[in-house]
Amino acid sequence: MSRFFGAVAQNGYVVRDIRAAMDHWINVLGVGPWFYFEKVQLDYFRHRGQESDLDMSVAIANSGDLQIELIQQNNDAPSMYKEFLDAGHEGLQHVAYWTDNYQALYDRALALGYEVGHEGRIGGEKGRFAYLDIGAHPGTVVELSDISGNKRALFEYVKKCSVGWDGSAPIRALF
Repeated sequence: MSRFFGAVAQNGYVVRDIRAAMDHWINVLGVGPWFYFEKVQLDYFRHRGQESDLDMSVAIANSGDLQIELIQQNNDAPSMYKEFLDAGHEGLQHVAYWTDNYQALYDRALALGYEVGHEGRIGGEKGRFAYLDIGAHPGTVVELSDISGNKRALFEYVKKCSVGWDGSAPIRALF
C-alpha cells in the first residue's frame, strides 16, 4: 500500500512482441484470459508536454486482484515506453494506481514533486492517465489512471472472467 496513492492495481509490462508475451503468461504462468486491443484509440497523448502520435497494442488480464497489462509500441513516436525499450529494457515498466478522483490525485502527485513523463486519455473525459517519471530504476514508473468512467466496467469484467478461468479462449480481441 502506498501512503501517497493507495494500493497497486496493475503491473504494466512493455514488451517487443505482445503475442509472445501473452503466450508466456498463458502457457507458463496460467494467467488469462487476455483481452487484446490491437490498436488502442487514444483521444490524445503527450510525451514530456509535447503531442505524440503513439501507436500501441495493449492486452490486459488479471491474476487475482492484480491486473497485468502488456504494452507493445508499434511506431517510433516519443513515449516513456520507447525510452524504456531504447535503454535496453523489456518487462515491468510501471505500477498503476486507479482512482475515482483523478484530478485530486494528479494534483497531489505534482505537489509532491513528481513529474509527468507522458499522459493521455482513452474514451473521453473520465479516461485520463498519467505516467510519473520518478527517476528511479527501471520498472518503477508510477501510472495514475482515472477509472471513474468506462474503464471501471471493463476492468471489472476482465477480473470477473479470470476467476475460475479454465484456459478456454485465452486471447479475446477487442477493438
